[in-house]
Amino acid sequence: MTTPALLPLSGRRIPTLSPGTSSFPHHRATLRLSEKFILLLILSAFITLCFGAFFFLPDNSKHKRFDLGLEDVLIPHIDSPKEGKHPSGQFSGSSSSSSFLNTDEEESLRDKIRADHERALQEAKEKLRKSREELQAEIQTEKNKLMEDLKKKDAGPKPLPPVPMPRVVGVSDGEPPEPDVKEKRDKIREMMKHAWDSYRQYGWGHNELKPLAKKGHSTNIFGNSQLGATIVDALDTLYIMGLHEEFKDGQEWIEQNLDFGVNAEVSVFEVNIRFIGGLLATYYLSGQEVFKMKAVQLAEKLLPAFNTPTGIPWAMVNLKSGVGRNWGWASAGSSILAEFGTLHMEFVHLTYLTGNPAYYQKVMHIRKLLAKMDRPNGLYPNYLNPRTGRWGQHHTSVGGLGDSFYEYLLKAWLMSDKTDTEARKTYDDAIEAIERHLIRKSNGGLTFIGEWKNGHLERKMGHLACFAGGMFALGADGSPDDKAGHYLQLGAEIAHTCHESYDRTVLKLGPEAFKFDSGLEAVAVRQNEKYYILRPEVIETYWYMWRFTHDPKYRQWGWEAAQAIDKYCRVSGGFSGVKDVYSSNPTYDDVQQSFFLAETLKYLYLLFSSDDLLPFESWVFNTEAHPLPVLHLGSVNKESFSFG
Repeated sequence: MTTPALLPLSGRRIPTLSPGTSSFPHHRATLRLSEKFILLLILSAFITLCFGAFFFLPDNSKHKRFDLGLEDVLIPHIDSPKEGKHPSGQFSGSSSSSSFLNTDEEESLRDKIRADHERALQEAKEKLRKSREELQAEIQTEKNKLMEDLKKKDAGPKPLPPVPMPRVVGVSDGEPPEPDVKEKRDKIREMMKHAWDSYRQYGWGHNELKPLAKKGHSTNIFGNSQLGATIVDALDTLYIMGLHEEFKDGQEWIEQNLDFGVNAEVSVFEVNIRFIGGLLATYYLSGQEVFKMKAVQLAEKLLPAFNTPTGIPWAMVNLKSGVGRNWGWASAGSSILAEFGTLHMEFVHLTYLTGNPAYYQKVMHIRKLLAKMDRPNGLYPNYLNPRTGRWGQHHTSVGGLGDSFYEYLLKAWLMSDKTDTEARKTYDDAIEAIERHLIRKSNGGLTFIGEWKNGHLERKMGHLACFAGGMFALGADGSPDDKAGHYLQLGAEIAHTCHESYDRTVLKLGPEAFKFDSGLEAVAVRQNEKYYILRPEVIETYWYMWRFTHDPKYRQWGWEAAQAIDKYCRVSGGFSGVKDVYSSNPTYDDVQQSFFLAETLKYLYLLFSSDDLLPFESWVFNTEAHPLPVLHLGSVNKESFSFG
């Protein structure tokens, strides 16, 4: 990827006179000699002043080139070869250890500046000698060159190298043999069509939909631009469900309107799992090249986020400028474990499809850095400072801020056709520490996953943590010490607890978080934890448990949730979250989340489909439910991939 030139700390470029441009008047053939002399005198004085100022500046050998590491905040590209860059592409040391100029370097720099000034003065003299016709010819030459460059740009990026298409099986159909199950699946398909048609009518091109106001909606994770997040997120669901006309509409919008060159600051994590994951999955399902090309274009826009002293990416990046930063609320400028730890699946596929090892190297660098760090009680804190490489506050969660980090360790192993044994070992060690310190049984016999905060276990579980039941089941096969049965049972217990959190509400929809103390179990206490925003995690676990056990209760529980969503969240303009699942007269939040179409409805559809639709032997789902094929990398591009 072409990287932007280093900017001065002032944020402004020093204007230069490019060849073929002129600020001189065009209404005269030549300038009078006196005018030339005066102009040349002014130009010479300016150059002399700049040159002289260099020698009056403080001695650079006594001062660091940048104070306080500001280059990491203000400059989008810092991969300078003179800044202690390792061959791996990572910046060595912290930004506070910038190099000094020794005497030889300073003298060399002075000589270079002298030569540059002499050359600039000579170019200015030559420019003054030229006639109007010569200047116009230069301008025309420059215009022609610019037009050629634009034509090359319009021609699009270079074609990607051909790679073998992974084995893709079970991408459609999956019709269940039982008529009553088929009827339920058809109902889920109808709900998807209602959600999509409402977005198509009222929010087309916007990131999400306000189904009551019947207009577009967006949040700060997508910046201030209309990137059509719902379109990209929903396309693979449409394809799997056989909604071909709807899929075609979405594909046409992406081909004609999806532009990543916008001045928008986006969440690296959310854009990766929703956009890159969605585009890659749709490419593999449909075989349409446009989705692959769009995914690669976007991935290049995310790479500047990794330009930090540690290689841990910023949480946000501006798609146009490449400038990154972290969320202001995140523990003294830290990056978040679940965000920088949920890139591996998509980035490995990007390297596979492009032949560019940079994507794979970025995520493997993160893993190796984490492997070297001390972990309190074997647990991974949720916050890590990308400047210092130190943990933030010691808060560990399998729910928000931590969840998908653990999921991607397991899925990295599965996606590599179980050759990435380093990922599997890291997952097993992490789960052992989680089970020892975070998983408890309530007085009423419900197994839950608490949160570790500064040496204390908070007996609260979030809706987001309910995905872990499915993760434990998915990771049972291959677990150490013949504990497959144990982890499958643990998954079943988590599924039961999360079902109870739904069943103990008025609407039969689960709250955002629920507690296990003071005589309350699986019930939300605070008003700001009683909402349901169309989340998929509980249904996700039902589906995984169904696939591994075929216990009919999981389909029954999933149908209960589907009926509750259709009854209490459906409105004329789509589906909306509700603010209080314990109220018989709930109010709406008026947001149809993109993940409702990407995850919730997809998991429900799969729950009522046969197992030959997207079988686990061939597909691994990213954390946004976008299926990516298992890669058999043993004979493909060995220089780009090396596991373990």
